[in-house]
Amino acid sequence: MSTKTPERDTTADKPGFRLGQTEVVAVVLLVILLSQRWLLPLLDHDLFNTWGTIFVAIVVQSAPFLLGGVLLSAVISTFLSEKALSRIVPKRPALGVPVAGLAGIGLPGCECAAVPVTNSLIRRGVTPAVALTFLLAAPAVNPAVLVSTAVAFPGQPMMVLARFLASLITAVGVGWIMLARGKLLLERLTDLGRDEHAHERSFLGNVSHDFLHASGFLVLGAMLAAAVNTFVPRSVVNTVAGQAVLGIATLALFAFIVALCSESDAFVAASFTAFSDTARLVFLVVGPAMDIKLASMEAGQFGMGFALRFVPLVIITAVASAVGVGWWLL
Repeated sequence: MSTKTPERDTTADKPGFRLGQTEVVAVVLLVILLSQRWLLPLLDHDLFNTWGTIFVAIVVQSAPFLLGGVLLSAVISTFLSEKALSRIVPKRPALGVPVAGLAGIGLPGCECAAVPVTNSLIRRGVTPAVALTFLLAAPAVNPAVLVSTAVAFPGQPMMVLARFLASLITAVGVGWIMLARGKLLLERLTDLGRDEHAHERSFLGNVSHDFLHASGFLVLGAMLAAAVNTFVPRSVVNTVAGQAVLGIATLALFAFIVALCSESDAFVAASFTAFSDTARLVFLVVGPAMDIKLASMEAGQFGMGFALRFVPLVIITAVASAVGVGWWLL
């Protein structure tokens, strides 16, 4: 009796084409090269100069915080063991979520820095929902952000308290929602975030790996944010300021699109004097939690499928939290 060995399916072994960061950059450079005849006359246009100024400002403002986050991420990936993490983070994820939210107070940094740190925490074995809570809390509840808010809103301590509470509620709320409803998505996130070679690489190797990966999506988000800031007239925004619901929706959308750093967005919010305090609070809560720059970086770090579900969840939770806290305190 002869046994026939089943043929091995080699379909899964065939390398498929994947449009990654390198391919995107190559395509963009090729398009620019082929269309330079039409692009060169635009370089002297005032709108292009404005776009370039805003784009450079966003990148220059964000890059130091991104580098700081990458350095911290490399420390976690290189030196922090699962055993040490198990002592810091509660074993029960439901308790780990609020702990991660409060941990954001002690780790000041911009939202750009939180993305690579979160990815590194997941690689080192932290429950994804707990790591995502830190991602949302760290840029919004740290002392640097609260101090800048106090300076931007002098004589309005309730605005500072409202921002802290609404941002913390957003972070913890999303973390608990992901634990309760996002099981399949979190499992996929764990697979995407896992990097088997992270602990094998040197400190500088991890810095180079994370910075090159995240910086491309930072630049992409900055390009989009600069375009909206340049080509959307401010008069369109001002016309809706007097309408409560439309004003809240407008500043939530504006916070998502302009992609400001959380340490400086309070000064922009303070300038929206035509809007209600609650609408301005929505701007302050939505921006650090989710903007166009963060969405593109998260899509690059964790996958487009994850981002398409996570981004709307964060925005809806942030708006609801800010409106509720604003109605209560402001």
